[in-house]
Amino acid sequence: MSETKTAEQLAAETKAAFDKSLSEVREIAEKAIGMAEKGEKANETFKGQADDALSRMNELKSRLDEIEQKGTRGRGDEVESKTIGEQFVDSEGFKSFAASGFSKAQGRGDMQIKATLTNATTAAAGSVGAGSFPTRLAGIVELPQRRLTVRDLISSGRMDGNTLDYVREVAFNNGAAAVAEGAAKASSDLQLTSVQTSAKVIAHWMKASRQALEDVAQLRSVIDQRLLYGLAMVEENQLLNGDGTGQNLNGIIPQATAYAAPITLGSPTSIDMIRLMALQAALAEYPATGIVMHPSDWAWVETLKDTTGRYIIGNPQGTISPTLWGLPVVATQAMSIDKVLVGAFKMGAQVFDRWDARVETGYVNDDFTRNLVTILAEERLALAVYRPAAFIYGDFGRVT
Repeated sequence: MSETKTAEQLAAETKAAFDKSLSEVREIAEKAIGMAEKGEKANETFKGQADDALSRMNELKSRLDEIEQKGTRGRGDEVESKTIGEQFVDSEGFKSFAASGFSKAQGRGDMQIKATLTNATTAAAGSVGAGSFPTRLAGIVELPQRRLTVRDLISSGRMDGNTLDYVREVAFNNGAAAVAEGAAKASSDLQLTSVQTSAKVIAHWMKASRQALEDVAQLRSVIDQRLLYGLAMVEENQLLNGDGTGQNLNGIIPQATAYAAPITLGSPTSIDMIRLMALQAALAEYPATGIVMHPSDWAWVETLKDTTGRYIIGNPQGTISPTLWGLPVVATQAMSIDKVLVGAFKMGAQVFDRWDARVETGYVNDDFTRNLVTILAEERLALAVYRPAAFIYGDFGRVT
């Protein structure tokens, strides 16, 4: 029983026969070129050999093409790749030279191999995609960070231990008066209260592999910076809004005095209201030193216009630091929209650092055996609001 050959075997045998035939044609072509250069004419025997060799090669080429076409059916849009020899035989120059009987008068058979270069990565002529490399920029493009400035308005200090005690004067009855000779003097009195608060810890952490920290040079600095920024972001919110319960600071706003206009103005604007809040603090003997509001409210104030369309305080081309009524304006998203805080920050409150914000690294549980590192950032601080009357908290009334 004859052995049945596979398509791959048939293709390989046909390809080998074609390559052998192609070599014979090349030899004949080279011999014909040499004869033509010497001025010799090819005899009929030589021409017959050339014709037979070309016929055999063309026949084998047809069989090889048929086998390859059958093998590539069903493989989508794959591009057929021809060898240099196949392209040479199929070229018009070679066909013309062979048709002339390899005569010198017809010139030599030549071929220009051209392919359209593309970014394809398939095994085909003109595919240069494997040589394309992405452009990688160094470093890490980080997320935006909020500008934190509330702490800058407040006095700072340091503390020992966990508890902060201070005495606050809550009332003073001033009985001073002019006294006649020999008359009894008037008396005065005051009321004091003891206030106690404690240092609170703000902390968070990240875990990273040692490989990542070593392989990405910027990663450690990004982690450290992000952890410290996270502390400051929470701290700013606590300084303003902490409700004093649990591990929250007792912030300024919960202890501030509610706004009550000291004088009446006709159709007051947001700018007028801020001026009256500063007046309220001044009448309580605490001249205001700063204003805190949401960025949206500050934008509202800056874009107020008069009846002629001119900005009242805003200057689109100006570079002056945000101020209103001579007081610095801090625009922070830690403040609720439509709310405003005006006060004597340096006199009225003080922040005490028990632990400065810091970053530490260590192993937790089985981190060591897993090549993991825990990176911790924390701080410990307390807030003392000495004079609640120094802070006036109000509502613009634009948002229901």
